[in-house]
Amino acid sequence: MDKTLKNLKFVEGGTFQMGDFGPLHSPDKLPYSTATDNKPAHEIDVDSFSISAYKTTYADHDIYSAATGKPRVGMDRVSKKVRYADAAAGLNWHAAREYCQWLGGLLKLPMDLPTEAQWEYAARNRGQMLLYATDNGKIEPGRNVWNPEQAEDYLAKRQLDFPGPSLALGQFPPTPLGIHDMVTDGFEWMIDWYDARYYATSVNKNPTGPAAGREKVLRSSSHQAGDNLAMGDGLSITRHHRLPDPPKVNPVTFKPDPESNMTGDTTARCVVNSTKPLQPIR
Repeated sequence: MDKTLKNLKFVEGGTFQMGDFGPLHSPDKLPYSTATDNKPAHEIDVDSFSISAYKTTYADHDIYSAATGKPRVGMDRVSKKVRYADAAAGLNWHAAREYCQWLGGLLKLPMDLPTEAQWEYAARNRGQMLLYATDNGKIEPGRNVWNPEQAEDYLAKRQLDFPGPSLALGQFPPTPLGIHDMVTDGFEWMIDWYDARYYATSVNKNPTGPAAGREKVLRSSSHQAGDNLAMGDGLSITRHHRLPDPPKVNPVTFKPDPESNMTGDTTARCVVNSTKPLQPIR
């Protein structure tokens, strides 16, 4: 438990412009993203919270499975080829939320999945106008994100297939807040329902998304080499969305396929909804 508490990073609350801040920040006053669902930029007030420095790994989630008697995730034929202890655990939305709430129960803390406002505020170093959630706000392949050669070498040495959610987590410098892998190595589930037009009507204080919906919001991105992250997927303002429990289908034929792995690249990062810094266990 001490390790879990140590890895929770306190984020002091504040006000920021959530969404595509290009018209407010870029030299030509144009959007940074071609997406329409991250517009308009809108002022948001976020209370202080704490967020995990790392995405949930298979090793983390296996402890939960052992404690609760629930089946281990990632044990299907496809996932076993990419499953290893320090990779981000492939989870659907329900499993991701149950894990965070279980962890909160152990620690006696109000833990849950982050809101996308919390996630973006943290990714942008307390709401600064930063396009990439790295140590310096830039993508530098090989130094602060994987480059293709590093990824291939890592996999070859460990005789692993190309991973679904991630390579090993925590291999590169964290953001200034001490948070790792916010740019790559697995989409992260948010608590919010997805609505492409939500930003036009969002509340300004601690938004939690629409009251209902069909899909849930995801942030971050799947495993990619740094050369590809400068495009839309790697931006701190990019929104993704999927069904909370996607059906198993063949990605080519779209027919049911029990061996498919539709949650292989979706994972969890937990938050504590407390406005005070956390105290170590005595």
